[in-house]
Amino acid sequence: MANRTFYNEILTDHNLHPAHKEKLPDANLILEGVNPSCGDDIILQLKVEGDEIVDGAFEGSGCAISQASADIMLDMVIGRTKEDALRLTDMFLRMIKGEVTDEELEELEEAAALHDIRHMPSRVKCAVLGWHTMEELFAEKTEK
Repeated sequence: MANRTFYNEILTDHNLHPAHKEKLPDANLILEGVNPSCGDDIILQLKVEGDEIVDGAFEGSGCAISQASADIMLDMVIGRTKEDALRLTDMFLRMIKGEVTDEELEELEEAAALHDIRHMPSRVKCAVLGWHTMEELFAEKTEK
């Protein structure tokens, strides 16, 4: 029970005091992600130089889970390479399906607070919105 309380505190803190919910004026990669089933809507903004994500932010509205998850994701990927960010995304999405090792779960740091979301199918799309948006953003950049 203490673990669940700790995870709830992480999500609540990221929702009430997001570090990255703002406009990023010098973003060079921007994509809107929408979850039509519940109305979550984020605009993910990344500043990428070479292969490194040097800054990131998001704007939009939605439930506490979508907002906290996007904020946690940005905490994790800023300062990392695109490849590493996509590796973490894969790990996060596998975590949601219950397919990660204990070591991978530990590597996901605060994102592991969403580990049990898979037991709430209607909230899974909320949790993965930011992560899927980042995947799509990098896929679009690669296609151009």
